[in-house]
Amino acid sequence: MKSVHLSVFALAAIAAATLSAPAAMADPPKPRADPADVAQGTYFGDVISDARGSPRSDVRITVTKIGPNRVRISSDYSRVPDFSVTLSQTMNTILNNGTGNEVFLLDLSKTPPALDVTVDDASWSGRKE
Repeated sequence: MKSVHLSVFALAAIAAATLSAPAAMADPPKPRADPADVAQGTYFGDVISDARGSPRSDVRITVTKIGPNRVRISSDYSRVPDFSVTLSQTMNTILNNGTGNEVFLLDLSKTPPALDVTVDDASWSGRKE
């Protein structure tokens, strides 16, 4: 009977060592990428709402990283003026961290990623090129 108990304890020790070995050997979690690196690029879409004018199709927006977590948004349409924002990421969304009146909302769950921008009473919506 003693040999059965020793075998059970030996098996338990081996099982515990085997189960914990991969955890000890696993790579540490990678830091999350800078939201500005993820967001930068060219987006193509439409001004879908404008308090001072009519909607406009085929508007290109360029997002350029200007610092850690910080981007400059520029457009080929004058009703969407250039502005800069500091970004934060929550799950699959990159957004303006709350400073300023501009809206920057990048949905990474869509393919290609979808961007919504509101500035100076004009709202633009498009996709990454």
